[in-house]
Amino acid sequence: MGEIIIKEVQTRSELRQFIYLPSRVHKDQPDWLPPIYMDEWQLFNKKKNRSFQYADAVLYLAFRDKKPVGRIMGLINNRYNGIHNEKHGRFCFMECYEDQEVVHTLLLKVEEWASVKGMVKIVGPLGFSDKDPQGFQIEGFEFPYLFTAATNQPYLPKMVESEGYAKEVDLVNYNIPMPDPIPPLYLKAFERTSRNGDFEIIEFRSKKEIRPYIISVLELMNETFSEIYGFVPLNDKEKEEFARRYLPLIDPAFIKLTKTKNRVVGFIIAMPDLSKGIIATNGKLFPFGLFRILKEMKRSEKIMLMLGGISKEFRGQGLDVLMGVKLLQSISKTPMKIIDSHLILETNTRMKAECERLNGKIVKRFRIFQKTL
Repeated sequence: MGEIIIKEVQTRSELRQFIYLPSRVHKDQPDWLPPIYMDEWQLFNKKKNRSFQYADAVLYLAFRDKKPVGRIMGLINNRYNGIHNEKHGRFCFMECYEDQEVVHTLLLKVEEWASVKGMVKIVGPLGFSDKDPQGFQIEGFEFPYLFTAATNQPYLPKMVESEGYAKEVDLVNYNIPMPDPIPPLYLKAFERTSRNGDFEIIEFRSKKEIRPYIISVLELMNETFSEIYGFVPLNDKEKEEFARRYLPLIDPAFIKLTKTKNRVVGFIIAMPDLSKGIIATNGKLFPFGLFRILKEMKRSEKIMLMLGGISKEFRGQGLDVLMGVKLLQSISKTPMKIIDSHLILETNTRMKAECERLNGKIVKRFRIFQKTL
């Protein structure tokens, strides 16, 4: 085999190779879940993705015999480092064929880049924030891929470990059978909390009704997610972009808010699984892909818990049960049989206990690695 050449992505043609390399690596894997490519072009565009304003980033492609065989992104999230008083670099969006030499060369290149910029540690896979896919999947490959998580094959995390990387933190994914009926314990807690006139549950019938609440919800997300590993608060422009990106795919029936004194203090957002639609359209929204994805969402038997939070001063007052029961009631009107927890930090014992109380089982595990430079 020929020598490995590492090249920094600088042209649109090279960026296209970077974006589409995973589809080549996984071309013989019929159940592989591609990204939504329109989002990928936005994500890696330094003029359109505002995250580049507070992060240093570099994209590398690995070539062997003039063919792309691997990719990686090096990242320094200056905003996150400043908040947490860290000097950590990151690697992310890594993909390659099963070739240890390629893995070694890509990681070494990012390590050298981060060291030159004064970093003392590197972690990953971890993107701009926890909204990007985190970690490599290390368990649960017999279950379908998640459109919000890594879609690597089993060999990749093993090869990264061989380069001196160790566990930083794991995230787990639960599948919860849709409870039928809703457990009496939850209904009793729901009735008790409902009698508290201080709280109002807000439900929606249309996307138009959601719009006035979007910024309030994202501000609450900034507050409640501040303790989560890898989270970076959204600024005003990023809130607008986040809303614009996800609103077309949101079903109003699966959004529940709690208000008190004209202030949003709790929220939960779920959505039907997009995966089958994304696979069917090969990640392309246009010209007809979006309609196919929306059609498959209506047929989905799995709903995913995407985001949720309660203002610190109102925790422990039953708002989680209030919104949770309302969400379960909405799900019960659909064909959906499985609730997917999304990714939960292994240290989030409260959320894990709640999933297990509803007979949830861990079906996937993802790992973020670290290495001292």
